[in-house]
Amino acid sequence: MRILVIDRFEGTYAICEDKDQKFFAIETNELPAGATEGTVLEIDDEGVIRVNEEKTAARRSKIKKLQDKLWKE
Repeated sequence: MRILVIDRFEGTYAICEDKDQKFFAIETNELPAGATEGTVLEIDDEGVIRVNEEKTAARRSKIKKLQDKLWKE
């Protein structure tokens, strides 16, 4: 199973990054509904793409804490 994070959208593609900082382009029509920048995707061996809600929420929470810390200083 491959884990990717949506980095940004360019035209009809979602540019996704893996843990090794390699980038992949996935057509937006192949993404699960509601996938946005920062969404954590899991791609199984058959090529089925799913949103990992738990990892996405944890990642967003971590980023929010970092932002809050920056704004307080």
